[in-house]
Amino acid sequence: MAVDIVPTKLDGTDLRIGIVVARFNEYAGRGEFESCMDELRKLGVMEEDVTKVSVPGALEIPFALQKLAQTGEYDALIALGAVIRGETYHFELVSNESGSGITRVCLDYDIPIANGVLTTENDEQCEERIDMKGRDCARCAVEMANFAKEFCVDEFDEDFDEVTSED
Repeated sequence: MAVDIVPTKLDGTDLRIGIVVARFNEYAGRGEFESCMDELRKLGVMEEDVTKVSVPGALEIPFALQKLAQTGEYDALIALGAVIRGETYHFELVSNESGSGITRVCLDYDIPIANGVLTTENDEQCEERIDMKGRDCARCAVEMANFAKEFCVDEFDEDFDEVTSED
């Protein structure tokens, strides 16, 4: 049995990327953005093909992603920021709703979104993950943008029309 394998493509040439960065826990968003941009450049994404949007916190990220997605100008989006556990239930609310909103935008607008919103117990855990998460998000966005291009809906629609028109 032959297996059709879709290759991983980490070539960011000609890709347009939108990045939304939360200002709450500002050091985390800033650090992730710097690492992300460094990795995007290594993957061939040009700085002029990147749009950065700054928002107050993690709960505002999905709205900004939605506005970027609505333009149809981007191949992938990236969400960056950090939610650090405090002494109240607010951590769970922000973490869950932010993550849910990011996923909803991804699926509703059919655009890959790399979720780099860190959810940690404390500042030390957050600081340990900033560089790695920023770089991971860059690779994820490029890989998934290329994957999405491989499976363009227009191609499936044409094939479907051909099959149904013969019936």
